[in-house]
Amino acid sequence: MYGFSEEQIADFGLTFGLSGFILFMLFIIWDLARKSKAGRLGTFVLFFVLAFGMFGFVAKSIIAKLLGI
Repeated sequence: MYGFSEEQIADFGLTFGLSGFILFMLFIIWDLARKSKAGRLGTFVLFFVLAFGMFGFVAKSIIAKLLGI
């Protein structure tokens, strides 16, 4: 389609679609901390615990690109 292979379209969708979804989830975590009046420590704990999996996924992608896997 338009000179792009299926692999290129899937890679683009995974990269930018998932990045947008991760940003949206970070916004949800921030909104949750704000509405629950968690304070600085509570907000840090929320971001650390709930965003840990997202950061792991991003780190896995970066490491795979660096190693050429």
